[in-house]
Amino acid sequence: MITGSKILFDRLHLKGRNDHKLRAADVLQISKHSLQSNDSCAEEELVQTFIQKLLMMDYRARYITVRDPNEQDQIQERHDDSSKCECDIFEEMFLSNEGTSQSEQIHSMDVQMAVFHCADVFLKQLMVTKLSQCQYALPLLVPYPFTKQIEFPLWTFRQISKSWKMKNSNNEIISQTQPIYKTETPMVFFFRFGSVSSSKSQLMNSLINEKHNTFFHRNCPGSSRTRVLMDGLVEIAWYCPSGTNDDKFTECVAFCNLHGDAGDHEKQLQILTEMASVNVVLLPQLQKNDRSMIKVQEFYKDSKPLICLLTENASTLIKTRKGKYKIGLKDRNQSDVSEELRRAINDCLSELSSTFRLEDVSKHSDIRVDAEDDDDCRRAREAAQQMIRLLEKKNLTETKESFLPHQGKLWHQWSQKNKELHRPQGDDLEMDISRKHTEIEKLRQQQHESDISEFMKVFIKVMNSDAANKMFFTKWLRIVLDEYTSGDLSALHHKYNEKWSTVLQLKEKHDKSEQLKAEQIKLEKISEELQNATFGVEHIMREIGQIYESCSSVKKNKKDLKDFSSLASLAAEMMISGFPLELMDGDAAHVPVIWISAVLDQLVQKLGDQRVFVLSVLGIQSSGKSTMLNAMFGLEFAVSAGRCTRGAFMQLVRLKFDYILVVDTEGLRALELAGRSTRHHDNELATFVVGLGNLTLINIFGENPSEMQDILQIVVQAFLRMKKVKLNPSCVFVHQNVSDLTAGEKNMEGRRRLQETLDEMTKLAAKEEVCDVERFSDVITFDVQKDVKYFAQLWEGSPPMAPPNPSYCENIQDLKITIITHASKSHGTRLKDFKVRINDLWEALLNERFVFSFRNSLEISAYRKLETQYSKWSWRLRRAMLETENKLHNQIENEAIHEVKETDLHKELKKTSEEVKKSVSEFFEKDADANILIQWKTSFDIKIKELQESIVRETKRKLNEILKQRDLKKEIDAQRIHHENTLFEKSKELALKRKDKANDEETLKKEFGLFWNQWMKLISRDTPTIRNIDIMRDMREILGDIYESINADHQKDSRDILSVQSYSDYVQLKKSTKILTKFQQMLGYGLSEDEAQIRSLVNDVVQQTDKMIQSFNISEMGYNISYIQQLIDYIKARVIEHEEGPVKYVFKNEFFMDLVLSICKRANKMITEQHRMFKEANDPEIYVKKKKEEYYIIFQKYCHGAKSAAIFGEIICQKLKEPTEQSVYKKTARELANDMRTDCPSLNGNRSNLEKHILKKLAEEEDFDKYMDYIHNARDHFSGFIRDEVSHFITDKFNVRVLRKMNKNIKLLQQKIMEAAHESTEHARVNRGDAGLWLKRFTQQLSNELIFSEKDLSGVSHDDVDDFKLLEDVIKRELPSIMSDISSIFNKNTFPAKLEPKFRPDQLLIDDLCQCCWDQCPFCGAICTNTIENHDEDHSAVFHGVSGVKGIKFRGTTNLSVWICTTSVASSDRYFYLSADDKTFLYSEYRKAKGVFAKWSITPDLSELPYWKWFVCKFQKDLEKYYNKTFDGCGKIPPEWEKHSKQDAIENLNNKYN
Repeated sequence: MITGSKILFDRLHLKGRNDHKLRAADVLQISKHSLQSNDSCAEEELVQTFIQKLLMMDYRARYITVRDPNEQDQIQERHDDSSKCECDIFEEMFLSNEGTSQSEQIHSMDVQMAVFHCADVFLKQLMVTKLSQCQYALPLLVPYPFTKQIEFPLWTFRQISKSWKMKNSNNEIISQTQPIYKTETPMVFFFRFGSVSSSKSQLMNSLINEKHNTFFHRNCPGSSRTRVLMDGLVEIAWYCPSGTNDDKFTECVAFCNLHGDAGDHEKQLQILTEMASVNVVLLPQLQKNDRSMIKVQEFYKDSKPLICLLTENASTLIKTRKGKYKIGLKDRNQSDVSEELRRAINDCLSELSSTFRLEDVSKHSDIRVDAEDDDDCRRAREAAQQMIRLLEKKNLTETKESFLPHQGKLWHQWSQKNKELHRPQGDDLEMDISRKHTEIEKLRQQQHESDISEFMKVFIKVMNSDAANKMFFTKWLRIVLDEYTSGDLSALHHKYNEKWSTVLQLKEKHDKSEQLKAEQIKLEKISEELQNATFGVEHIMREIGQIYESCSSVKKNKKDLKDFSSLASLAAEMMISGFPLELMDGDAAHVPVIWISAVLDQLVQKLGDQRVFVLSVLGIQSSGKSTMLNAMFGLEFAVSAGRCTRGAFMQLVRLKFDYILVVDTEGLRALELAGRSTRHHDNELATFVVGLGNLTLINIFGENPSEMQDILQIVVQAFLRMKKVKLNPSCVFVHQNVSDLTAGEKNMEGRRRLQETLDEMTKLAAKEEVCDVERFSDVITFDVQKDVKYFAQLWEGSPPMAPPNPSYCENIQDLKITIITHASKSHGTRLKDFKVRINDLWEALLNERFVFSFRNSLEISAYRKLETQYSKWSWRLRRAMLETENKLHNQIENEAIHEVKETDLHKELKKTSEEVKKSVSEFFEKDADANILIQWKTSFDIKIKELQESIVRETKRKLNEILKQRDLKKEIDAQRIHHENTLFEKSKELALKRKDKANDEETLKKEFGLFWNQWMKLISRDTPTIRNIDIMRDMREILGDIYESINADHQKDSRDILSVQSYSDYVQLKKSTKILTKFQQMLGYGLSEDEAQIRSLVNDVVQQTDKMIQSFNISEMGYNISYIQQLIDYIKARVIEHEEGPVKYVFKNEFFMDLVLSICKRANKMITEQHRMFKEANDPEIYVKKKKEEYYIIFQKYCHGAKSAAIFGEIICQKLKEPTEQSVYKKTARELANDMRTDCPSLNGNRSNLEKHILKKLAEEEDFDKYMDYIHNARDHFSGFIRDEVSHFITDKFNVRVLRKMNKNIKLLQQKIMEAAHESTEHARVNRGDAGLWLKRFTQQLSNELIFSEKDLSGVSHDDVDDFKLLEDVIKRELPSIMSDISSIFNKNTFPAKLEPKFRPDQLLIDDLCQCCWDQCPFCGAICTNTIENHDEDHSAVFHGVSGVKGIKFRGTTNLSVWICTTSVASSDRYFYLSADDKTFLYSEYRKAKGVFAKWSITPDLSELPYWKWFVCKFQKDLEKYYNKTFDGCGKIPPEWEKHSKQDAIENLNNKYN
């Protein structure tokens, strides 16, 4: 049977949902539909439209009309257009029923109740709470439509409180706020028998609030003739007096309304008439024996007051007997009836003492008590009540201290100490900071030792249970906690208000007596009591957070807690379910960063790294921020006057695919903070939330911005700070409580005044922040027309009976659309990034000087990622050019080309260049941080282009150098080839003479031996031997010629200039030497720009001389003393150039001498090694000797009468051996370099990644000398590290990677040679050419791969070679054995030895990875970690070190410094000396010293930095001996540094660099 209920549910598209499947989470999600606000909609949208309007507290949710899409504003017609009108008015008006066949509109209350029946328990509770806020009657007894079982939804009332005012016997006004489920009030019950002409609900409305339809009645919009779900429903509403003479009732009164004929709903009638204080019945004219009349007779006989409203009677109010009244309704004025009814009810109530309590309804049998009969709900309630029973033993103001010890004094002390730590003062900073770190750890230890209270154990246990139980539990806990605290809080608020009034009165009298001070102290004490008495779930979560932080800090669980990490998961689940989480502790004024980070990490695990749009809200206290958010998003921020938000809370709002993260804050200028530094706290809070938000709502109460000047200045200052640290949030101003929204001109005037005030505040804030801005629009993109919203007053009338203003709800909807529009255009913030941003902002705020201290970790992280990519792009370009360079090098040596043009090199690089360009574009467009990276797009496009130009220029230079050297070494090459070919020809002649002895091996060997020795003597006689070299001797000779007066023993006394601590001994001031001592002291202090300039000069000279030595190409060209002369001349020129620059000093001769000595010592090994290679390749005694065996084999073949083609093939194979070997080695080296650049952890990233691995290795090896090498010769140390990494890679992976590559490359080259031989044979055959043509074609084919040309065979006769097929076959037969020989000698040692240094994989990687920035911090010597050599950004280091490690001492002492520059810059009173004139600068203003100081970005870092502290403690004696100074006096090492272990140091490295 199809019932009306089923049809209704189908029409509303709720089919299948009537078993509680509509969830609160579903309706709270912001969707396209939730952004629409219409008074009418299609029938299928009724449910969604009703819910969305109700959530926004728009009481017009009940008045939605159905819009027929086919009939817009049309009227049904039935007419005849004939010209003659023969019409009958009686027939058309009174007999025709056309138009009634249409389906009846769904009754508005049916929509409400259908949603109610389909909602889960949490949505039901939310619905009823919102209905109550709309001042609507609430469902009390609800018949289920399909079973007619009656349900009492007690659970839905649990969150509702009502406030009212009444006068006591002394005529004083008393305020009361009570949860409605436990409030005891009189109750008036209205019901009717039969069908009546008057509307009972309308009559009730006139009693309660004649301006608002508390009870829905037949004349309301949205009513219809048919209603399906209303009959049998009992609704309840409360009249709440305001304590004025206009009150209709002097106390709070409940009114119940039974819909439908009471005769059909006996159960409801029985329950309510029994519980009512007064019964009011509407009666039609009934017969005496009517069943309904018999029932009325029973009520009349009962002692309970009864008022009969007679619809067919016209009499005025008549009291028929005690407690019994009758009032006629027929043809009467409703206001008269209403007044008489009110008098009758008041008369009845004045004589009664019986009261109605909502909870008592559940005592009646045969009715179901909604969710509260559910097992999960019951268990959750029991657990919440168990917790409350534990609290009842204590005074409310002592409760938190007893049951929540982790968030008490210890946490407040820790917060205060942490702030002090970040705001250091005095000279003994390092000692002070170390002490504070120890104190902080001690406080955490004490916090960890605090027991978890039984109260908290119950909470944690329940919250770790199943999901359904958790949801009920958090709701119940709020309910019982509110119940537990409300009485005491109300009394305290009353006490506070009285005391506040007293203080104000004294202030108005300008009384400055002791009485005022005493009263203010009392007020402060009451305020403290208020804070202690405030106790909610947020305080329990704060305790959870502090338990987590204490465990995390001491790195162990508590005895009653198995796994503290589960606490963060618990909080994350609460956030996902819609619970707000405290972001800033409002009592301690501190952000628990460890806890918040852990919760956000858990959110990422559960939701993925979602993008969230962060919406921050700021405004003065009680300006309606939380109310606005609750209406807009259905949130649950505390809104009552006694429970204003403290600190800042964050809450997730689900969009269709993403989330909005709402950050609500305590009011600026909060009264609770009156005793604190309010202004500073407000600045801190505003800066924090503005920095977090993608959009900030600034909530202004009232229309006059002049009243808001203080707040606006705070807000403007926060935005100004964001501009200075390159964050770009948006803002929208919301003017609440505007009286006349229709006055457009008035609003324009308001906007103009706001703009002027903002501009004025901008100028004031700019002075405070030292910033040159004039207007608010200079600070932030702001459109006064679009970004200012005016809100109507919240209430339509006077509370407590006033409903919310529908205009306010429309304003809410408009603002919601604005926010979602902003969100749709914003990149938002990923949860992981939000976590980092919280940390960055809070760290900077702790340091007080926000702009100076702010470290944008997200930007730094994105830039490092960009550096890593740049490193990969640069390597791709270099690698491609290395291949091109190798190919062109071969062609130059083979004399295939005689010129190298840049255009040719660009063509060769074009394909890779296009690929890199595409990769760059994709990275900037598609990377997750694209919105941050975009700021560097243009500069990096230019850098890539410049890099490509640089690579091309450098390659051209090297290849042109090879072209020049090719011509210079022609004679050397010709001589070597002449010797080789002469030996071939002479051995051939000898072989032809000894053909008859071909089988006598012994004789042949003997004869060949005699021949060989004879020719070796001739070659040695004609060719001078290449002598060994002594670079240091050559250098001394040249220097001796320049500086004859220099002591010959200077070399013995010289110092390694590359590792000296200070250059003070090498310089003297220009024009004066009298203040040399002072200058030396200044340099010894190590903070001068001059020191940095000299070190930069030395480093650059070293780098350039390295390049010069490589360009000499000694392995190919041989050594010449002129090279040393060139080096010395270059060094001399650079020193003179430096002295002539803008410096205050000149160098002594010793500087130049020691610089030359140090560079020559450094170059000695490289030059000697290259000379060895040249000698082996070009000294006939060496290279010809090596080939004796090869010559003998050819000699043998000639003796045995082998054909000329076969012999020629053998000779070609022998000639190919050396170039093939070199080609394979070089290619393998290039491939290995690429493999390591990709796979080796230390070499596959950016510059800071390389440094991390270097520092880690240094710590692991604990070698002091290596540390000193790193500190004083960073570039060399980096190169050495890369060489070690390459060496280990080759050693560890020789068989797996190196040998395989080698064999692969040998096979590839063998194949190419064989293909070249075959192609040459075909070419000679087709062109009928001779051996010369074959050879030319063969060498051309291999010109790109090998240094092998016709000239290598120029002396070998091949005129008689005509069998090219045989020649090809011989090469194919002999080549494998040649390749096998190459392969057989290939091992870990020969690989580097066989390659010139410039072709080795380590050198290729050094050339790539060391093309970066090498500037050093002017304070501690930390190296800039920027991957790009000439970067535009400030220099920066991942972390700075102890300055004494570099040898820096305190002025005028021998005490090494223990200062750390990132600590010093956090101080407001620490100075450094800049130069000889005793000029000092504050560390915190170091950029004012200009020069090198201005180019460094050093942000305060007060963390423990164990790495260099461990190093100083570990190597204290070594450092003191090395520098001949001590860590004493001002430089005494803080004892706390000793606690850091090597493991701490390495962990710190990983944390800092990751």
